[in-house]
Amino acid sequence: MEWSILEQYGPSLLRGFGVTVLCWILGTIFGMALGLVIALVQRYAPRFVGWIVQAYIEVIRGTPFLVQLFVLYYGGPLIGLRLDAIPAGLLGLTLYGSPYFAEIFRAGFRAVPHGQIEAARAIGMAEPTIVRRILLPLGLVSSLPALVNFSIILTKETVILSIITVPELMYQVGRMSAETYRYLEANLVLALFFWVLVEAISRVGRRVETRITKHLIERT
Repeated sequence: MEWSILEQYGPSLLRGFGVTVLCWILGTIFGMALGLVIALVQRYAPRFVGWIVQAYIEVIRGTPFLVQLFVLYYGGPLIGLRLDAIPAGLLGLTLYGSPYFAEIFRAGFRAVPHGQIEAARAIGMAEPTIVRRILLPLGLVSSLPALVNFSIILTKETVILSIITVPELMYQVGRMSAETYRYLEANLVLALFFWVLVEAISRVGRRVETRITKHLIERT
């Protein structure tokens, strides 16, 4: 194996890794935010709105991310939606992740003891206050392991963004492979970068879960 080629392609691989991390962070944040909105809409909106939201969830979860990305990037101009590669990739990750995050939040909300919500209503607490002070804190604690797990899954979906020429890590690795014909080294580097990223996310997730759990125990 000729590792010397990494000296030549190292800077472009690092730039690609930076784009991967940026797309993952923004896609996760936006997808999580949209998923939270969807979960709250499902819980509080009228039934017909819930049906529309559920249809959106089923369509996104039932189709491959690659197909969604192609439709968004190449089909968008047909309806006046013209996006560059990176914005299209971010929007694609957001739309793809939001239904999964929504289902995680929905399960977390259902884990909140109903008696606590009823007690808050009994003392006259407004519904927005109940959501902010009871539903969200307790639901997020229950949802945190699943949120971290799906965030890790989302890191691996970023490789698909190379299909629409987003210059992320997979795109740079593909260029390196095509120019040097050293496919083994290129893919080992790809695996190493993603292993480091996943390990970092897992450790941060465990630390956050520990701190939040400790804080809730101290409050009680």
